[in-house]
Amino acid sequence: MSDYLSMVAAASAAVYDRCLGPWQFEPYALELAGRLSDLITGSLLETAAGTGVLTRELAQVLPEAVAIVATDLNQSRLDYAAAQPGAARVTWRQADALDLPFDNAVFDVVVCQFGVMFFPDKVAGYREALRVLKPGGRFLFNVWDRVEAVEFTNLVLSALADIFPQEPPRNLAGTAFGYHQTGAIEDQLREAGFRSVAVETIDMVSRLASPRDLAVGVCHGTLVATEIEDRRPGGLAAVTDSVAAWLTRHLGDGPIAGKMRAHVISARS
Repeated sequence: MSDYLSMVAAASAAVYDRCLGPWQFEPYALELAGRLSDLITGSLLETAAGTGVLTRELAQVLPEAVAIVATDLNQSRLDYAAAQPGAARVTWRQADALDLPFDNAVFDVVVCQFGVMFFPDKVAGYREALRVLKPGGRFLFNVWDRVEAVEFTNLVLSALADIFPQEPPRNLAGTAFGYHQTGAIEDQLREAGFRSVAVETIDMVSRLASPRDLAVGVCHGTLVATEIEDRRPGGLAAVTDSVAAWLTRHLGDGPIAGKMRAHVISARS
């Protein structure tokens, strides 16, 4: 990650957690953590933990006999996550998911919420997860479906396309929502050495108090912020206001609800 993106990540951690976490990430964190409720002892590694949305759910669901280690590439987001309520039992460690600082075969589970899309080499990342898993261990992660299936994010991108018709921001759709071909994911997991790969598609409804919360979350809490600044230096606040107004015209100014879809993938070592 570049120095500039590191600064963006540091500045946006609280916004990301407050404005994106509740509607976009928490519903799937609850779903993912629920799949691990049978883990009563052993050790779990979370990669790409971000601000700890899934980590906090794991800390609530899993018994104390399960050791939880949470890692992320960005130290500022780990610092934010470690400072949140419910994080005390977790061991936090800065680490690259493609080069994990752990011995072979030490974890019963490796889990990753909406992170593998950003791995520059997916197969290498999967091989690292496999390397640190014990024989028979589980690798569990989720990815977004195409951005059109995540209504709120797609609406924000539509608003930005109206604001920047000559050069609409596209990076978010191509990265966070660009890794949804489940057949290719299964092939890459098997190439990395995993077996018994299973994919399940989960539809949910996201809810927000207002369109402005949605505008702030996506415009300030994601890499959309860098795209806006590239197109209109110093204009992030004004563009966010314009996006909020666009969303209000389309959704109204009260509480809002929108459909979203993700794929959950599980594999055995």
